Amino acid sequence: MQIDVHINPCSSPKLLITKTTNMAREAQRPFPSVNIFIILSFFSLTLSPFSPQVVSASVFKRLQLFSIEKTQPSSTSSVLSLSLHPHSSIIKPPYDNYSDLVLSRLASDRARAKVINSNIERAVSSFNHPHAVKSDVQVQPEDLEAPLTHSEGGYLARIGVGQPVKEFHLIADTGSQITWLQCLPCDACFNQSDPFFDPSGSSSYSPLSCASQECTSLGTNQNCKADPCTYEASYGDNSSTTGEFTTETVSFRGSGSVDKVAIGCGHANQGGFGGAAGILGLGGTPVGFPSQIRATSFSYCLVDMDSNSSSSLEFNSAPPGDSVFVPLIINPIIEVYYYVELTGVTINGEKVSIPPSDYQIDQDGGGGIIIDSGTTITEFPTQVYNSFRDTFVKYARALPPTSGSDDGLVKFDTCYDLSSEPKDGYPTMSFEFHGGKTLSLRPANYLVRVDTRGKHCLAFTGTTERVSIIGNIQQQGMRVTYQ
Repeated sequence: MQIDVHINPCSSPKLLITKTTNMAREAQRPFPSVNIFIILSFFSLTLSPFSPQVVSASVFKRLQLFSIEKTQPSSTSSVLSLSLHPHSSIIKPPYDNYSDLVLSRLASDRARAKVINSNIERAVSSFNHPHAVKSDVQVQPEDLEAPLTHSEGGYLARIGVGQPVKEFHLIADTGSQITWLQCLPCDACFNQSDPFFDPSGSSSYSPLSCASQECTSLGTNQNCKADPCTYEASYGDNSSTTGEFTTETVSFRGSGSVDKVAIGCGHANQGGFGGAAGILGLGGTPVGFPSQIRATSFSYCLVDMDSNSSSSLEFNSAPPGDSVFVPLIINPIIEVYYYVELTGVTINGEKVSIPPSDYQIDQDGGGGIIIDSGTTITEFPTQVYNSFRDTFVKYARALPPTSGSDDGLVKFDTCYDLSSEPKDGYPTMSFEFHGGKTLSLRPANYLVRVDTRGKHCLAFTGTTERVSIIGNIQQQGMRVTYQ
């Protein structure tokens, strides 16, 4: 089926990532491209040109593996909406200054980037040398998910569960497949800002059997020895959850509800989820939330991570009409991540090219460029980054330079003192994708604030890893629709 992701700049140019069907081009590639439409829409907010924003966006791959059963909700056509809040606007971070908060975010960011590269290498090794991988260390689906940024970063969706409805803050995450929340009785639970969900008080709570399609579709996340179905999920940062897999009614405040949605009711949970009650899994598997509610699309337009404003997570809302098409490449060896053919970056009209060997997936499944919602700082191959940085510096001479920043996590070697909030002097920048498609970036998309005094650094770094990552700084302030 066609996979569409629409990302739309909320006030001007639109970018659409879509599936291509050029067979001649496909014959030259070991990995297929798919129809992904990304429409980018900038917020109609009044922002300083250097306002730091971290906005998540990634690519949703919809898998229609369920046949329509009585236990499955029918397709929803009305628009359903949830409020989204920056984590720090709901649950205050335990830091005295902004610099410490940045350090915490960067620590999570670098851990995620490291795990992404490690997971891809493991998957490539397992695929190309299956007999060299011991059975007790086989790559599992949950192992192939990068760790969540559970504290200080990310966005919380406010969602209703059960009958009568109880509302909870869940981490909205496109990199997770299972929606779950902590439940009573709690054998082991972490602290959360809401009371624990009590399934005994809900008339719509219905545990699934081990033979149910939802349970069997959990794959390695199923831990079912006898009814009811039991799920388990562990993440790359030692967080985990175990409990009953059930169906429940989920409610969208003021916009409707959907019955018989498969969710996890966690009775044994550990890790740092930053006060959230669990995870809203927006991933593309049959047990992913969009598939469970039979949504034809979902979208979000996120605010600055440091903002006290809220944004929205919508299902079935119509995407903007005008779009720019950019092919997204699926790596069948590890389908958790999504690749784009970023061929270069243009700064003030001068293009810094990225060689095909750096943006295309290798024959063995390694390499390529990933677009990721959870990574903040974009990683380019060292040689590409050096050329990109030097070109940027050449055209940013009007900005007041300051010393770099190396905290042992990310080496920021190109920084500026923007404490006076200059309105001019910012170079123009755009991403260039295969086929000549262009995505224009604002200063807020390429500079990130790193301390309390107003130091901003280029939100890119060099890497010697085979895989490059486009982080969420370049995806900030955009309406992202997955269809």
